[in-house]
Amino acid sequence: MTQKYTIIVEKDEEGWLVSEVVGLPGCHTQAKDMNQLIERTKEAIQSYIEADDDLEVTEEFVGVQQIEV
Repeated sequence: MTQKYTIIVEKDEEGWLVSEVVGLPGCHTQAKDMNQLIERTKEAIQSYIEADDDLEVTEEFVGVQQIEV
């Protein structure tokens, strides 16, 4: 059975794309292009799940906002 996960993608100061998986603390990876990032993120999620048999995602992604200060 597949499950959907929300990821946050940012670009770091060196141009790498970095993904963080919402609800899986410490589950993140990086790559130079989006296709590779998605594949690496899927691998990171699978590894995370295999390491924790009792895994239950409890956080819910609400959204992203930009504000001016």
